[in-house]
Amino acid sequence: MLRVAMLDFDHALSQLLAQARVSPAVETLVLNQAKGRILAEDVVSQIAVPAFDNSGMDGYALNVGEIWPEHFALVQRIAAGEVGQALGFGDAARIFTGAPIPAGANVVVMQESCRCEEGRVYITQKVKPGANIRLRGEDIQAGAVILPAGTRLSAAAIGLAASIGMEKLLVKRPLKIALLSTGDELVEPGQPLTAGKIYNSNRYAITALLEDYTVTDLGIVPDDAKLTKDVLWQAAQEHDVLITSGGVSVGEEDHVKAAVEQLGSLNLWKIAIKPGKPFAYGQIAGCDFIGLPGNPVSSFVTFLLLVRPFLLARMGSLNTAPPRFKLSAAFEWKKAGHRREFLRGRLNSAGQVEIYPHQGSGVLTSLVWATGLVDIAIGETISLGDTVTFIPYAACIE
Repeated sequence: MLRVAMLDFDHALSQLLAQARVSPAVETLVLNQAKGRILAEDVVSQIAVPAFDNSGMDGYALNVGEIWPEHFALVQRIAAGEVGQALGFGDAARIFTGAPIPAGANVVVMQESCRCEEGRVYITQKVKPGANIRLRGEDIQAGAVILPAGTRLSAAAIGLAASIGMEKLLVKRPLKIALLSTGDELVEPGQPLTAGKIYNSNRYAITALLEDYTVTDLGIVPDDAKLTKDVLWQAAQEHDVLITSGGVSVGEEDHVKAAVEQLGSLNLWKIAIKPGKPFAYGQIAGCDFIGLPGNPVSSFVTFLLLVRPFLLARMGSLNTAPPRFKLSAAFEWKKAGHRREFLRGRLNSAGQVEIYPHQGSGVLTSLVWATGLVDIAIGETISLGDTVTFIPYAACIE
C-alpha cells in the first residue's frame, strides 16, 4: 500500500512499533557473555541480600543500653567472613566492613570515633542505636524480582545477578539482520573514486550501529531486477529483518522497491522530520523490511529514532525509547519549520546545548562533532536560554 501523505513522527513510530513481533528465540549465557543482551525471563532472588546483618564500616560493634558505660570491654575481633560470639552488655568487638554483626550487638561506631587502651574501648562520639548496621535483606528480599524480563543487561545488572549467585541467564537470541546497499553511484572505501561516484558510508555506519545483532552484509546489490528479487527473497528466508539504505522513496522506480512489492508488502512513508523524511517498512515472507534514506545523516538519525526502537521491541525490551533531557539552549533557532527537526548538538562547558553550525542532511561531520540530537517541534523557534529537549547518542547506542 502506497502512502504519500506526510506522517507525524510520533504516529510513524507508533505504527512501526505496532508491527514489532517479539522474537521467541532464546539462549542461556554465562554472566561474562551477557552484557548488552535482553533478559528473556524474570531474575528472581533465592536469597536475601545481605544474607545476614553486617557492619557498614570498620569500627567497633557494641552492646549498649539507654545509658552508655564509660568504656567497653574489648572481647573479640571479627573480620569479614568470620562469625563472632555473642556480646554481653558493655562488651565491644573490633569489627570490619562486611563482617557479621554478633548476637547482642546493636550499634557499630566507626573507628575514628573510638579510642582503644589496654583492652578497653572509649567512645568519643556516640551514635544512635542501629547505626552502621546493614540489615539482612535490606537490599534484596528472598523471592523478589530483581531484574524483570525485557531488561537490557548493563554491567551493573550483571553484577546484581552475580550478587544473588546467578551463574547463567536466559536471554533473547540476537535478531538475524541482513544489510544491503543500493545505488550505482556507490563505491567501496579503498577503491578509486571516479566522476559522479561517492563512497558507501552508510554500509559501515549502520553495520556499527547493529553490533548487538547477528548481521549478514550483502554488500551493494547490482542494478538488475531479477538478481535484486532473488537476493531479497533468499535473505528473507534466512533473517528476521532486512535493512536497505537508499533507493526506496515515494515516487522512485527502484528495483528494490519493485521487488519488495512483488514478494510481499511495502509501505512508503514521508515522515514530517528533518533529516530523514523518506522511510519504508514492509514484509517479505515474515521477514521485516526497512528502507532507510540514502542520505548519510538521514540514515543515521532515522536509525536511532525509528529502527533502534523497533529492533528493541522485537527483542522484547522493556524500554525502547531513548531518554530525553531538558537543558538550556546555547543557540538561537529562528527558522520555524514545517517538519520536526533533530539538530546535531552537544553540551558545552556550562552544561548548555550548542548546535553544529551546518545542519544540512549531507553534512556527516555534524554527526561526529555532536554527542546527541536536539528535538525541535514543528513551528518552534529557540532563543538563547530556552529549554530544549536533548537526546544523547549514548542513550541510543549503548
